[in-house]
Amino acid sequence: MDSEYASAIMLYNGFTMTRNNHPTITLAITGASGAQYGVRLLEYLIQAECQIFLLISQAGRMVLRTELDLDVPTRPIDIEGLFRQKFAALPHQIQVFGQRQWTAPIASGSNVPQSMVICPCTTGTLGSIAAGLSSNLIERAAAVMLKEQRKLILVVREMPLSVLNLENMLHLARVGVVIMPASPGFYFKPQQVADLVDFVVSRILDHLAISHDLTPRWGLDDL
Repeated sequence: MDSEYASAIMLYNGFTMTRNNHPTITLAITGASGAQYGVRLLEYLIQAECQIFLLISQAGRMVLRTELDLDVPTRPIDIEGLFRQKFAALPHQIQVFGQRQWTAPIASGSNVPQSMVICPCTTGTLGSIAAGLSSNLIERAAAVMLKEQRKLILVVREMPLSVLNLENMLHLARVGVVIMPASPGFYFKPQQVADLVDFVVSRILDHLAISHDLTPRWGLDDL
């Protein structure tokens, strides 16, 4: 499997793809509460053999430590090693970039991934993207997705929402961004917190067109 990822990524039919045609996904974890959503999504993307560009803000690292007791190192190469070992990722499957690493492929439309998910997404990040800012790599990667008209999903985790938050969501939704607040459903009778996390992650995977069996489907006999 190493050879499938050894050359990193290639352009295939207008999309950035790995050699085995699994999709490339940018996943950004920011400092909103709900780090469990981002880590569970990362785990499933690894299982699905996606090529993952991972970005974690400084506040995101703090929330990971607070909510999951997960000490994420500061150096990108060490972060790659942490999650590669934690989730048994393939070699070269995860690439981590710093917030000022402007040479990263996701900073340019010439090497844009298929999709980007910010999970969880702070309302500050939401506002910066809505304003078209690119003060860090997360914002720049999102701006690239917008200008290249690729899928961008924002898993906003905040309550209550201010008028500014709602206006920013509406503004981005009008230009094609998927606004997906972390609002788990209860109709499938969750038994533990992990079930609620999987509900949100399953909806993200649906929009990424990645098959899964994390939660039952509405209307099926075994619901």
